[in-house]
Amino acid sequence: MTLTKQNIESLLVLCQDGNQLAQLEVYNRYQRAMYNTALRIVKDIAEAEDVMQESFLTAFQKLDTYKGEASFGAWLKRIVVNNSIAQFRKAQRISTVSDENIPLAADEANDGLDAEDYAQVQVSQLMETMNELHHSYRQILSLHFVEGFDYEEICQIMDISYANCRTMISRAKESLRKKLIIHHE
Repeated sequence: MTLTKQNIESLLVLCQDGNQLAQLEVYNRYQRAMYNTALRIVKDIAEAEDVMQESFLTAFQKLDTYKGEASFGAWLKRIVVNNSIAQFRKAQRISTVSDENIPLAADEANDGLDAEDYAQVQVSQLMETMNELHHSYRQILSLHFVEGFDYEEICQIMDISYANCRTMISRAKESLRKKLIIHHE
């Protein structure tokens, strides 16, 4: 049986034994999703690539800690999210430009768009508006709505209390609503 046809559990056993072909197969199966996850958080193509690579290295080194309670993909995604947040925070400490100095995007007219195109424009405008939020609000909304993490998982990832998580999500949603209203006026 080739490695491409083996299930993930078999591949992980081979990875623990240091089989580089098995590691490559696991990487090939998950790299695109993990790259996209990192990119949504760090907002930089090169940094997302670096975070993804480091996350795979971490995962292969700590494979003995994977207990199988969640899917391997979910376990790996948590590593990517944690590494992405750490990288994002590090970049924020280095950066001297604040989010308030970024000009707002101009609204575009919807004329001539069919319903499907208009829906895509709405999604794109929503994502652009989310990018205008303060980084902590953008981060928590991405984790909740884009990545699909529940409150408890977000609390662990961001190292915050449950009450703080609920408050931040509520405030982030309200901030997003206000920015969307401004764009539609």
